[in-house]
Amino acid sequence: MDVNAERSVFYISDGTAITAEVLGHAVLSQFPVTVRTITLPFVENVPRALAVKAQINTLFQQSGIRPLVFVSVVNAEIRQIIQQSDGFCQDIVQTLVAPLQQELGIAPAPVAHRTHGLTAGNLGKYDARIAAIDYTLAHDDGISLRGLDEAQVILLGVSRCGKTPTSLYLAMQFGIRAANYPFIADDMDNLALPAALKPFRHKLFGLTIDPERLSAIRQERAENSRYASLRQCRLEVGEVAALFRIQKIPFLNSTNYSVEEMATKILDIMALTRRMY
Repeated sequence: MDVNAERSVFYISDGTAITAEVLGHAVLSQFPVTVRTITLPFVENVPRALAVKAQINTLFQQSGIRPLVFVSVVNAEIRQIIQQSDGFCQDIVQTLVAPLQQELGIAPAPVAHRTHGLTAGNLGKYDARIAAIDYTLAHDDGISLRGLDEAQVILLGVSRCGKTPTSLYLAMQFGIRAANYPFIADDMDNLALPAALKPFRHKLFGLTIDPERLSAIRQERAENSRYASLRQCRLEVGEVAALFRIQKIPFLNSTNYSVEEMATKILDIMALTRRMY
């Protein structure tokens, strides 16, 4: 078999398949392989499991290469059907459950949808996350400077440096109430920290970016404009970074970081409590 050939990867779950995807991606990132992913959530009954098994087998017969299959299914009968397929199956949850059962000295009580489902036990956390998302949307891009006392972090930076996606990721993934405020071209002649933000200096966190990268991003939005010019980007980034230093605002260069990495670094630097959902 050609080790460089594209591998088909199945993420199969009786729930959202988020757990299977996250763990599967983490493991596969260690290998220099090209993959084509197929995510199959809510495999909750025998007919659906049999259809999934047939899909895996057909793909194997067509390609001659065993698909990689990451399974997160509570029901033993459904799980067994999938494991009888021609794929290389890895039960990502049960692999950890057995040694944990031995260590804890208690039997597991598996319940479908417990990880990412809406249950009585996590309803309060779910409501808190929705409230965080609502708050973040209402305080995006300086739309509103009211209620900043409720914010857990306020992101600052020039336009298109990553403030909005990072804020939304913090809200959706960790339930963090994140506001963000933009510095625009008109601010550059006399750049200063807005009066409305000064009482919340301890919540401020800056994002900066390499001017070349910023120019490329802005070109996609407003090609050949002053807004996207490298000169303007250098001016804005330089002025805002200087403000961060003068005001002793912690900041991060977003150029080479993913949204996930930036959000995690902000949580760590600002000592914010991570909430897992």
